[in-house]
Amino acid sequence: MLQLALYFALLSLVSVGGIPSVMPEMQRLVVDVQGWMTAAEYTQLFAIAQAAPGPNVLVTALIGWKIAGLVGGMVALGAFCGPAAILAYSIGGFWDRMRDAPWRKDFQHALVPISVGFIVSGGYVLATPHGVDWQSALIAGTSAAVLYATKLNPLWVLSGGGVLGYLLF
Repeated sequence: MLQLALYFALLSLVSVGGIPSVMPEMQRLVVDVQGWMTAAEYTQLFAIAQAAPGPNVLVTALIGWKIAGLVGGMVALGAFCGPAAILAYSIGGFWDRMRDAPWRKDFQHALVPISVGFIVSGGYVLATPHGVDWQSALIAGTSAAVLYATKLNPLWVLSGGGVLGYLLF
């Protein structure tokens, strides 16, 4: 339980861009390093958290629950939210006072590609729980093309990808 709390506390401090930015590292820790669940289970928990109302950080509670029950869920969620909240609260006033400082704008601009890279890597991890194969590439490519070429609601694309994934796997 302590190990889970420490991992999630560290991840919370580098989660620039929200939970999707640390999904690959979280998956590596709970699947590859610790073996607490399979890649498919991890992806399913993320999908459940996305489907549930509320913030996507709920996936941390689901992962903790899968590992150690209700207490594990509470520990994982608290460990992920606590350090980032304390850090934001403690530097919030200073950050606000420096709103016109040139270094602040440079810092924010520098975080954009980092956040995008984290989120893209998170998408890759979630799109390939069984490794890269032609089915995953087909679903991802088709989804991206449909989203790019149409104004279709992403929920329809997500639903179609789920159905296609069910049929192909």
